[in-house]
Amino acid sequence: PFEKMLSNPFSQAKFVPDISLLLDFSYVSRNLTDDTYKQVQIPGFNHGLFHSHDGHEGEGLYNPERGFNLNYAHLYIAQTVDPYFDLVGIFHLRESAFEIEEAYIKTRQLPYNLGLKLGKFYSKFGRINEQHHHYWDFVDAPLIYYSIFGPHNLLEKGSQLTWLAPTPFFLQFGLEILQGDNENNFNRKGFTVNTKQDGSGEDIKISDTKKPNLYVFYVKPSFDIGNVSILSGLSYAQGGTRIDHLTDDTPHAISGTTKIYGADLTVRYNIDSYRYITWQSEYIYRKFDGTRYGYNNVGNLITPSLEKKQGGFYSQVVYKFDQRWRTGVRYDLINKNDVILNGVNQNQPDNLYRYSFMIDFLPSEFSRIRLQYNYDKSLFLENERKPNQEIILQFNIAIGAHGAHGF
Repeated sequence: PFEKMLSNPFSQAKFVPDISLLLDFSYVSRNLTDDTYKQVQIPGFNHGLFHSHDGHEGEGLYNPERGFNLNYAHLYIAQTVDPYFDLVGIFHLRESAFEIEEAYIKTRQLPYNLGLKLGKFYSKFGRINEQHHHYWDFVDAPLIYYSIFGPHNLLEKGSQLTWLAPTPFFLQFGLEILQGDNENNFNRKGFTVNTKQDGSGEDIKISDTKKPNLYVFYVKPSFDIGNVSILSGLSYAQGGTRIDHLTDDTPHAISGTTKIYGADLTVRYNIDSYRYITWQSEYIYRKFDGTRYGYNNVGNLITPSLEKKQGGFYSQVVYKFDQRWRTGVRYDLINKNDVILNGVNQNQPDNLYRYSFMIDFLPSEFSRIRLQYNYDKSLFLENERKPNQEIILQFNIAIGAHGAHGF
């Protein structure tokens, strides 16, 4: 009877998807008060760590408060649909929101080594953009990732086409056509600005961008040399930009085009079956060209040209020295921060850096306890640098069946 049940194509067990739940919980100690932490900004990149617009206020930060933080519960549901498709749904549950983080279909077999993904998903731009928060080697994203893409990386609706080249080493090319919703860089929705700050003048309407708005291209070669694995990549993203901050205390908006370039390199030396040393680094550069809409001292609209040339990198080393223990160090630096209005450089700070040290303990493959220290000199408040020192104790616990993460 048992063998007959296993051979039954209509067995209920065959239709039960993989389901897992992961909890991210932390304790934070930092020298900045919560009120100060909510107001600090990375000059030239954002207005404040909690700043949000256009319905994005539900996204929030990881580890936002001193003391205890329930960052999220991560619900994963996935199943092979048939010989042609997989369906994946990943949901973020927080105390005040239930979000669809990713929901996509992915082909299982297409000719000529092609692959297609459709839905909402993390772009494969760069090395860590597509990785979920619980898979990161550190508690937080690298500084250049957070500064350019925001707290949740480049997460978009659209399509992804990949081609695996028939070479003796791994060589993948990818093209993504995306809606372009990233608040820090793109956005699609136009805006209306009045020629007078008090609203008594004429309205000027800036149209929406074309849709889809964002195009991403990448190439990712990798190969092995003995016990050493080398992964690399080049990435490029381009899209129209509409950012509306007209309801701020200092009303302004921008329109134009954003281009983002990325290069990454990862080298992993496998000492034995569970010990390894990994060096990983990425450089990201953003260029924006367009117009800034704002008001002068007497409330008249001014529209100077705006150009941004901003870039930086992170470099990290992670050492797994025991079956259950890892440690790592990361250096972040934003070394280019040119914001140019009407041809005049605004002299924004360009020596924005952070040091991070972590050690984590893995009781099993379903749990991780991580202790991390950050020394951060990237934050400013009213043109004054606010050094931030913080210690974060993170608990990452999972139950259920979850698809394996790629290296």
